[in-house]
Amino acid sequence: MPREIFIVARDRPDLYRYLSQTFSDAENVQVIWDRRGADRRATSNPHIVAGRPLERRHAERRRRPSVEHELRSVGYAFISITEPRDGTGGLR
Repeated sequence: MPREIFIVARDRPDLYRYLSQTFSDAENVQVIWDRRGADRRATSNPHIVAGRPLERRHAERRRRPSVEHELRSVGYAFISITEPRDGTGGLR
């Protein structure tokens, strides 16, 4: 059975309460707060080139870049995690 996760935007406590209550009996559903803060690269990068921080990361590392859009537009993002037969885990 896939594991279902709702990530709720920090500014939506009403939605967090609603989803937590709605899925309280579901064993495979978890409701969590979005734990990400501001982009750390903007404040922790000590390398400055031509008055701007040097970007050393070349690609988006998140597997689901749509999560940010979903959090802003509807207040939550939904992720389903399946367990493949080899037991390594995987995102859908």
